[in-house]
Amino acid sequence: MVEQRWLELKAKTFKVFADPTRLRILELLREGESNVSAMMERLNLKQSTVSQHLRMLKECGIVAARRDGREVYYRLKSDKVLEILDTGDELLSQTIEELTSCVCP
Repeated sequence: MVEQRWLELKAKTFKVFADPTRLRILELLREGESNVSAMMERLNLKQSTVSQHLRMLKECGIVAARRDGREVYYRLKSDKVLEILDTGDELLSQTIEELTSCVCP
């Protein structure tokens, strides 16, 4: 039997991927590292929005940051994140009709 704490942490991991804005950031980082300014421009989001989501992604171990002078560049921390995104795309392709009527919040 799987331990309750493990399931709670697993659910928390999936919640990180459950926000459309965070997914947009992760999809952009799939292309390579980027700084907040470039993300703001590419995603048409405010600096505070991008920074807030990046902070959460970094605290949860999904992205890593490196400083270059005054700029901070973010990248996906693990190839496993790419695998999750790819698997999500595959699952969506297979279940898109069911998901459009799904009652899950």
